[in-house]
This record gives sequence, C-alpha cells and structure tokens, in this order.
Amino acid sequence: MTDLTKVLLRPVVSEKSYALMQDGAYVFVVAPDATRAEVRRAVEDVFGVRVRKVNTLNRKGKLRRNRKANTLGQRPSTKRAVVTLVDGDRIDLFEKS
Repeated sequence: MTDLTKVLLRPVVSEKSYALMQDGAYVFVVAPDATRAEVRRAVEDVFGVRVRKVNTLNRKGKLRRNRKANTLGQRPSTKRAVVTLVDGDRIDLFEKS
C-alpha cells in the first residue's frame, strides 16, 4: 500500500484504549493490508510524533443471530494497530482544549 492517507481508518474509542493513552499507546483501526512500517510512517506523518513500537492484531468479526429470520450474520473483521510513542510525545485525539 503506497498511499499512507488510507492506512489509518479511525481511532478506537474504548475504556482499554483510554487506559493505554496514559502509557503513551494509541489504538487505531487500520487497513487490512497495511504493514507495521506503513502504520508507523502514517502516524508519524499525520500527527507529527515519533513512534517507538507498533503492534498489530487481526480481530475476527463476531457471529450475530437474527431472532426474527433465524439466520446468522457476521460483523466485519478488523485489523487494529497499537502504536506506542516515544516518551514525551502525545497525540491530542480526545483531549479537551
């Protein structure tokens, strides 16, 4: 993937991701074919910070049951990246101004 603007899809908003922000780690939903190096470059270019480490994980979509039609559906699978920044750098995603 050469276009870095399509690597980061959205930040993850959850209790766990907010707890990780205290340690300088941020969680993003990324494109399924994005590599760690591409995620690193995208975060550094978009937010102007230095990245220390990138961990990626693939999450399989949950099966959901439709009670009326008695059928099974599936939520979409996603790829997430946990980006740890160098000490002293921050991303002001959800901070109050």
